[in-house]
Amino acid sequence: MARLILAAGVLLLTSNVLAGPHNVFGTFLTQEKNSHIQITDCGDGSPCGTIVWLNPETLDEGVTPKTAKSKTGEPILGLQILSEFTRKKKDWRGGTIYDPGKDKSYASRLKRLENGSLEVKGCISLFCQTQIWLEVQPEG
Repeated sequence: MARLILAAGVLLLTSNVLAGPHNVFGTFLTQEKNSHIQITDCGDGSPCGTIVWLNPETLDEGVTPKTAKSKTGEPILGLQILSEFTRKKKDWRGGTIYDPGKDKSYASRLKRLENGSLEVKGCISLFCQTQIWLEVQPEG
């Protein structure tokens, strides 16, 4: 019984650490509900985000997720849109978010909220837009 209580305590402590503002890793549904962004380690501990799913219902007629292209003609599936973040005290900052529909990059911040969703800010100068992305649970 003591082992079970100890294991539950360790699990609770671990889940609280993993749910902190810096754990932005996972797969998220964008606020527009048109894509899933998978955020993984860039190789240096910082987050990189790649488009891994497109909602076929949001695409133009005749376009499929596999044939969808950015404004510059690159395939959207597999496109890296989040990069170059630096860990700060309460979030990730100094990164960029790329909008393939407009072919524009914006300064960006990332932070995991207490409810598990991801706060994504994109900024031009002092003007920022905040989106909330919901975590997508793996199928299985």
